[in-house]
Amino acid sequence: MAKGGGTVNALASRAHARHGRTMRRKARQAAKPENRPRFWGRHAVAAALANRNRAIVRIWATREAAAQFEIGGNIPITYADAADLGRLVPREAPHQGIVAEVERLEDILLADLLDAAEDRHPLLVLDQVTDPHNVGAMLRSAAAFDALGIVTQDRHAPPESGALAKAASGALETVPWVRVVNLARALDEIAEAGFWRIGLTGEAELTLAEALGPPRVALVLGAEGEGMRQNVEAHCDALARLPIGERIESLNVSNAAAIALYAAKVEAKGELR
Repeated sequence: MAKGGGTVNALASRAHARHGRTMRRKARQAAKPENRPRFWGRHAVAAALANRNRAIVRIWATREAAAQFEIGGNIPITYADAADLGRLVPREAPHQGIVAEVERLEDILLADLLDAAEDRHPLLVLDQVTDPHNVGAMLRSAAAFDALGIVTQDRHAPPESGALAKAASGALETVPWVRVVNLARALDEIAEAGFWRIGLTGEAELTLAEALGPPRVALVLGAEGEGMRQNVEAHCDALARLPIGERIESLNVSNAAAIALYAAKVEAKGELR
């Protein structure tokens, strides 16, 4: 339970977040068609079609590939050969015979995500991780290990894109993704919701196994190379490292996230120690 002005601060934060979400929604509505994401590949497109909250603008596909999907009659579809589809996506992108132009998903409020939180479902917080392949891979791991969702900054995180959706292999449509303006303020809100905030850094004295314990855990990871910013570290309850061998200096951030999510899930079941 929040202490002192925690409730007032939470209400103010929620009002501020709603205002930001409204402004971003208006910006999306005013966006030009060429700024809409294009997803490619069977997993990414199938997941988008199955997501009730995802608006599909149009689809291009080979007839063979289209026959494998349930495409609603209200979605315009253009049949094309594989070479023509290759011109709609980045060079050598594995489109697998289908490309979809989509609208971006509506923003999710952090407060709404935290209201739905249950124990044993870790939260992943990313500090300026900007590579779409890494974020997509972490969404996939978040889905695999039943994470509550991911939290990133609004400006210092990749937008929805074909590359990110491909790396996520459908998880972009199923894992809640909250974008916030101020990550330190968001971590305060996460703490008020009863989460134990663990920042992952190779310089920490504690191992992740030693830092885990409370059932509600938020795992905080920084960008490769730079790591977490100092102000973000200061808003963590504990700093921890993964006990990797001396033959390699560090892990890719998406690999580190997968290991941390697995450890948090196993610890919640009492099986890690």
